Order: sequence, then C-alpha cells, then structure tokens
Amino acid sequence: MSAPGIEVVDASRVERPAERLRITEIFFSVQGESSRVGLPTVFVRLTGCPLRCVWCDTEYAFSGGTYQSIDDVLIEVVQHGTPYVCVTGGEPLAQKACLTLLSSLCDTGYKVSLETSGALDVSAVDVRVSKIMDLKAPGSGEVDKNLWSNLEHLTPRDELKVVLADEVDYLWAREQLQTRQLAEHCPVLFSPVQGSLQPADLAEWILRDKLAVRMQIQLHKVIWGNAQGR
Repeated sequence: MSAPGIEVVDASRVERPAERLRITEIFFSVQGESSRVGLPTVFVRLTGCPLRCVWCDTEYAFSGGTYQSIDDVLIEVVQHGTPYVCVTGGEPLAQKACLTLLSSLCDTGYKVSLETSGALDVSAVDVRVSKIMDLKAPGSGEVDKNLWSNLEHLTPRDELKVVLADEVDYLWAREQLQTRQLAEHCPVLFSPVQGSLQPADLAEWILRDKLAVRMQIQLHKVIWGNAQGR
C-alpha cells in the first residue's frame, strides 16, 4: 500500500547497504508531539539508550528488541499507508545504521522526523529529516549530557523540545531560551512531565513571561494513557 499524498518509490529498487538495526517496535498511531501532532504516523522505535532520564516513559526500549534489515523495516512501514514516519527510541542515533535508515526512508518518499536526546552528534543526519531534539533540564538527571554544539546543526525545519518536571526546570529552560537565543535556531517546545508538572502551571508561566515557545502535552497519552505501542 502506498502512502497517500506522495509517490513512494518501490523499496526493492532503492540500493542500500546490508545493515541491520535492533528494533523494539514499529507501530501506527497519531503523532502526540511536535508540530506534527495529530498526524497519522508510523513510529520506528530503536532499542538502546545511553541516558537514564528520571522521568523516561520508554524504559522498555533500553534493552531487548529484534534485529531487522533496513529493507524489512521499509516493508513494514509501507503497509500502513501514511507519508509520515518518526524514528524514535530509546536513542536512535546510538545505532550507527540509524543514519542509513533515515536516508533510506527519505529516498523512498517519506516525510521523516527523528526524535533524539540531544546527547549525540546530529551533524550527519540527512538534511531532509526534521530533527526533534531534546534539551535535558536538571530534573531529568542528565543535564550534563547536553551536547550544545548540536545547536549549530539545527535549521528552521527542526524543533527543540524541553521536558520540564517542575518550576526549577522551567526557570532553567527560560534562561537557556534567552541566553542561547534558542528560538533563532528553530521552534522551541516546552512540555510538562506527566504527573509531575501540571499543564496549567506551565501555561501560566509561559504566558506570564511572554516566551516565544510552543507549549505541548503528549496527545497520545491523553487519548490512550501510557499504553505501549501508542
């Protein structure tokens, strides 16, 4: 089945290296975050992550998974008939073959986004991919893992996401926004940790300080809760 709205190239005619990836799951859902929120999307969740954020909601992707070739991933993706694909994790860039997967998806005609922690170099990511890159606030326990040089490789097609657990995180994020002029690189998203920071509180702080950011909540959790594969 081809994706509506785009011409998907026959995957069998696209030459690719014989690389494999460790995959936790591939599933079809609505995008719950970023400017693509609400769009039917195929998610390719890669296994493994070098970070251990306190509030991580995908710890099941730290280990396990099954090895699949890039061709096998593309065959599974095309069955869902949507132009949107999100490669996520874990931390997808922890697997070198992720870069090949991203380019292969773009070559095949998909509109591709990458969800990455911001702790690994993004400079080699295909320019056709929209990078949704985290900045880790203090409440994550991994603030020292931010690779600030990544900011140089962001463009207006990318997005910065800051997940906030409390007001301390918010104040830290506000400072980074202002001192590092984050909004000049790309759109900036502030997101509350579910069950830790009330969305209404975050909204009030953003309005009070007139920040040039987009607030988001995780739509998929509003719809389905914390169900895996949603």
